Amino acid sequence: MTKHTAFAADDAIAAAFTSAPAGAQPGRRFMSYPPPMARGGCRVAAAAAAARQATDPGAAGVAAGSWPELVPRHADFDDWMEKHPSALAEFESVLAAAKGKQIVMFLDYDGTLSPIVKDPNSAVMSEEMRDAVRGVAEHFPTAIVSGRCRDKVFNFVKLAELYYAGSHGMDIKGPTAQSKHTKAKAEAVLCQPASAFLPVIDEVYRTLTARTAPIPGATVENNKFCLSVHFRCVQEEKWRALEEQVRSVLKEYPDLRLTKGRKVLEIRPSIKWDKGNALQFLLESLGFADSKNVFPIYIGDDRTDEDAFKVLRSMGQGIGILVSKIPKETSASYSLREPSEVKEFLRKLVRSK
Repeated sequence: MTKHTAFAADDAIAAAFTSAPAGAQPGRRFMSYPPPMARGGCRVAAAAAAARQATDPGAAGVAAGSWPELVPRHADFDDWMEKHPSALAEFESVLAAAKGKQIVMFLDYDGTLSPIVKDPNSAVMSEEMRDAVRGVAEHFPTAIVSGRCRDKVFNFVKLAELYYAGSHGMDIKGPTAQSKHTKAKAEAVLCQPASAFLPVIDEVYRTLTARTAPIPGATVENNKFCLSVHFRCVQEEKWRALEEQVRSVLKEYPDLRLTKGRKVLEIRPSIKWDKGNALQFLLESLGFADSKNVFPIYIGDDRTDEDAFKVLRSMGQGIGILVSKIPKETSASYSLREPSEVKEFLRKLVRSK
């Protein structure tokens, strides 16, 4: 399958399942990671990331010309749902597993709390979803973990009582409003392991914006500690040219890596830090490091969320929930089909209290 038909097939397969039952070259280099930090949490989580990457070589990035395979390997939807059942259908089982433990909620944003849209700036959260997240945060510590810039995702969600981890977990900040679940020093929670890369990220952003301008529909989003090159609105025959432009720029920056998501090219610092590390750091900040009395629930829809799903599996605690209408390889335990089901799951969790 060519890299073009892989993306075309993604939309076709999603439609087909809609009716299914609910369920190092020379270049610029920068200081070594991790930089000196006031807190120890970032270092602890980074060590765990190094161990995880050693056993998961694919975590480092995607090879040139290797577009992500979006056609599901599990051709049988029922078989996939048996392995990753609906978190709504199995809600009582989830509650039973969490009984007597502190639930901590982790939520991705795009594709989880808001639908995937053509214009990234239009990924607005509905008031109903905001109310559902607000209700969860009243009962459980809650964090938003997104590839977006932290300030941008905060402006979408607009809930000051939450923890926010932007830039794929590389920019973490505690709540700015108190709730019964936030610690007195929650505002002091801050982790920015890629701060040394800010100048180069800005430089690459300016270069990529200029280099991709001739390609209609291509947009470059600056997420502070990482960049997103969106091609959802780019004609399919232009995808190869866009990737070549991006790779030609990155040849001069060997300390940056390229990964691929849902119609987006992600550019991040080559440090051992991801959404799984963000989850571990936040659990530590909440006082649950090495605790057996915590039950993390992580809900996300993209490849970058798999790092968090893997951490939960390695911990043997909590659950990962993949948001997807089609079967995909995942380390999540459960599934939900779309943001509307995420909203219903959150509401049921609140009602259970």
